[in-house]
Amino acid sequence: MIALLAAAMAFAAQAEDIAISPAGLKPIGTIDARFQSYNIEMVEVTGGRFWRPYPRTTRAFDQRDRYSARPPIDLANARLRRLAAALSPAYLRVSGTWANATFFSEAPGKPPPGFNSVLSRAQWRGVVEFARAVDAEIVTSFAISPGNRDAHGIWKPDQAQQLVEATRALGGRLAAAEFMNEPTLAATNGAPAGYDAAAYGRDFKVFRDWMRRAAPETLILGPGSAGDAPSPSGAGLTTRDLLAASGPGVDRFSYHHYNTISPRCGGHDDPAQALSEQWLGRTDTTLGTYRALRDAFEPGKPIWLTETADAACGGGLWDRTLLDTFRYLDQLGRLAKAGVQVVMHNTLAASDYGLLEETTFRPRPSYWAALLWRRLMGTIVLDMGKAAPRDLHLYAHCHPAKPGAVSLLAINTSYSRSRTLSLPDSAERYTLHAARLQGTIVQLNGKTLALTDDGRLPPLQARAAPQGAIRLAPTTINFLVLPNAANPACLSRRSGS
Repeated sequence: MIALLAAAMAFAAQAEDIAISPAGLKPIGTIDARFQSYNIEMVEVTGGRFWRPYPRTTRAFDQRDRYSARPPIDLANARLRRLAAALSPAYLRVSGTWANATFFSEAPGKPPPGFNSVLSRAQWRGVVEFARAVDAEIVTSFAISPGNRDAHGIWKPDQAQQLVEATRALGGRLAAAEFMNEPTLAATNGAPAGYDAAAYGRDFKVFRDWMRRAAPETLILGPGSAGDAPSPSGAGLTTRDLLAASGPGVDRFSYHHYNTISPRCGGHDDPAQALSEQWLGRTDTTLGTYRALRDAFEPGKPIWLTETADAACGGGLWDRTLLDTFRYLDQLGRLAKAGVQVVMHNTLAASDYGLLEETTFRPRPSYWAALLWRRLMGTIVLDMGKAAPRDLHLYAHCHPAKPGAVSLLAINTSYSRSRTLSLPDSAERYTLHAARLQGTIVQLNGKTLALTDDGRLPPLQARAAPQGAIRLAPTTINFLVLPNAANPACLSRRSGS
């Protein structure tokens, strides 16, 4: 009887093994070479009040004190540039709520009436030089506040024209631009009182016509909405109404997505749910909403997610820990598979959702994950075929640098159950895990990841995995590179470009 039971258990375990045939994985699409990108908020560039990081003590967070003053970010910092360059090529989006009311000026000073802050030419030079140094293409949006309007309340392109001309004079370029940041939330984002869909439609047409004349090389992104999908806080305006009023005219359809809002803005979420399908699947829900709007109003236009993180308003309580890294990588995998071309994480180095700690620029767990994605996951997306168990998330891409090679991302979100992949050949394995999921220390193949004493990246060394069964421990993130896959779709030079 015991022997029969053991045999049955062994058979069940084998039946749960997932056999991977990397040579036969079919291509289902490609993504932009700058797919994995990031935001540096306009308020970081100018300096000002931004989301206060959570206290490191157990003291409760005071929602009435959600902001803290900060000086402009040091974009010339050698460590920051080195770590950003390691994620390149990328898009660098300089925008955010504060950008809607920022005045561009040749010199620092007080903002004129109708604006809240000043972006100096020297600060913008820092952005242009940073982008050039780290191989990033600049994306931005423009001021739409009351100070940037004529006597009839219509948006004027004067400020935008100055920014475009200054960028060119400084030797840079704007790869893409949104008219404004999050027009669905215009009432709280710096727009004039009573701003509605009709006003947006009127202004967007002025913007579109100006862009075609003044900066024809710059892609028009839009609408850059947030809040249409079910969420704790709904939008004040709907994207459908905005698009109906503005008519067609974007080159790329953009939207924003956060799984929730942080405690700073009244959000309350349970970290025990952070690895659940209900939580991770919010990425799909929001994409479905905006893809339907794209199909209705801008059919065929590529989709860009120009601002995203786990929690809006500076990030949630666990966003700087390994726990949110599962969502970060799963989101990249889902969206690449769905055909989204660009995903811009908010932020690179500010508040709790930054990939880097904002004062030291030390990498957080999601930065290490981003680095592995950049090095291992190319632009050709492959179809994994049959569905995996619910708590095992599998994604496959061609390797960016090894012709014919296939890279797998296998995320085991179970807290208690291991999973097994069966591979036909040897693999290079990179496993991220931590003693504490809500900790900031992460290990790669058992070795703690940290910058070297002189602030440089350590080698990210793979562990050899023989052919056959590979065990994926609970709550681990695993990259597996199969260099000998000889996948026909991955033999092209464009697999990583």
